[in-house]
Amino acid sequence: MESPFLAYEPWVRIGIFALTLVAMLLWELAAPRRVLAHARRLRWLPNLALAALNAFLPRIVLPTTAVGLAILGQEQGWGLFNQLPIPPAVASVVAVIALDLAIYIQHVLFHAVPVLWRLHRMHHADLDFDTTTGVRFHPLEALLSAGIKLAAVAALGPSPLAVVTFEVLLSATAMFNHGNVRLPGTVDRLLRWAVVTPDMHRIHHSAVPRETNSNFGFNLSWWDRLFGTYREDPALGHERIVIGLSQFRDTGDLALGSMLLQPFRSADDSLGGPQHRPG
Repeated sequence: MESPFLAYEPWVRIGIFALTLVAMLLWELAAPRRVLAHARRLRWLPNLALAALNAFLPRIVLPTTAVGLAILGQEQGWGLFNQLPIPPAVASVVAVIALDLAIYIQHVLFHAVPVLWRLHRMHHADLDFDTTTGVRFHPLEALLSAGIKLAAVAALGPSPLAVVTFEVLLSATAMFNHGNVRLPGTVDRLLRWAVVTPDMHRIHHSAVPRETNSNFGFNLSWWDRLFGTYREDPALGHERIVIGLSQFRDTGDLALGSMLLQPFRSADDSLGGPQHRPG
């Protein structure tokens, strides 16, 4: 690897993840945005168990990591950024932005394509919205997302440092923008011009389909504004917004086993599919 930072990449990512998670959970306890509808014990342990599983499963199943592929691509000259005469620092910044756009497009597709929505809907079926929701993804979705990320890295040819930076930002911002934390209105409005805030992303977790199919960004908020998927506020306001999906309202659906089986259950898939494209 090209630097000590990259040599310790997995530990850097785990360390930043743990620090961000603890900081967000403490912030939620100190200054919650909303009163949670369900006991934390019903949600936190299963959600965090999924996070642990999803952290290790792609490393076991897939032949390489995004960083490993970036290193190989740099050595072999694969990908767009390895072919263009761009200063390394500029290329890294542009690569991080391009990877963020790829995640936005992936997110839209996971809502628009019914079979992908079946995997992704488990993330939306959480009955409350807090930091642990940001790490609640079905393992099959995590594997598919890792594969899409590998394809994006192969096509773009970002530097290994750019990939590490992107993955650290994606993990940290996912926990931040799912946080049940209160921000002053002025701060929230200013931040939204650059990044996705909790109030912005909470709308995406509304049980109302037209709100669920909005605000797809995880890190940068630009894409929703650019592609017309941005929504300013929920119809019922942030205090009264109903979180989750109408077809999964039982607390039994919060159990780890139920979450793992959910994509294979029969339910109304009306939030996904081409006939309900975001916009």
